[in-house]
Amino acid sequence: MLIDSHCHLDDYEDLPQILANARNAGVGKLLAIGIGDGPDTMHRALDLAHTHSEGDIQIWATAGIHPQEAHHATPENLAKLASLAADPRCLAVGEIGLDYYHVDNPDIPTQQAAFIAQMKIAADAGKPITIHCRTSELAVPAAKAKYEPADAWEDLLRLISEHWIPTGLPGVMHCFSGNQSQAARSLAAGFYLSFAGNVTYPKSTNIQAVAASAPPDRILVETDAPFLAPIPLRGQTNEPANVAHTARFVAELRGISEEKLAELTTSNFNMLFPTSLSDPAHI
Repeated sequence: MLIDSHCHLDDYEDLPQILANARNAGVGKLLAIGIGDGPDTMHRALDLAHTHSEGDIQIWATAGIHPQEAHHATPENLAKLASLAADPRCLAVGEIGLDYYHVDNPDIPTQQAAFIAQMKIAADAGKPITIHCRTSELAVPAAKAKYEPADAWEDLLRLISEHWIPTGLPGVMHCFSGNQSQAARSLAAGFYLSFAGNVTYPKSTNIQAVAASAPPDRILVETDAPFLAPIPLRGQTNEPANVAHTARFVAELRGISEEKLAELTTSNFNMLFPTSLSDPAHI
């Protein structure tokens, strides 16, 4: 069985077909990311987890305020997040973090304040966090002018050190796109590294090196669907079934069979989220 550890199911109009495709590809669990179109709709993934898990495919959920929506991390919306995080079908708070790539994203202090507030909510709920981190390295000049010389990775890891490591709780570096040093620091902080379709892209040599060498008990695979379709589907709308392509690629990088990679990543997901071993019909 494969698990898609990060997908945006509330973005699909034809969800029954998407779930059928995932089932046919051997995907047994999906973690639906609950950011919605902003805090007003961040409950949608959890709603799907409660209404669409059936038979041999399970949906679990997260809830969080994406860094691009950090200016909406109001007391009211943070209270809503705390309520969603308390739901047993909500496995984590996320995706949260820092995004210094888009020029129209909130300023650095606003993003960091929202990130810190959400780490506290996750800690209070006893739930892991799933992290979004995007730097300004490849951003347009206007974004570079807005965010540099600050570095999103350095800021992220500093805030995690200050506000998350003391909790002793784990987390996920979603769509890991860093280098070996950032991977090592993430692992030391208790995070799992989740690899998405971009690991299959020819220019993603740094990500591929990390995927090949990361500890076998700390790796996950994901789609980030409907985004980041893997090779050979790049440019198309992504879907959870395509996690099989990413898993196959990562298995080849590591010199192991697809079956072994599926076994490893499924075991890791269940270790990180033991609640997901429960029967969702009784939660």
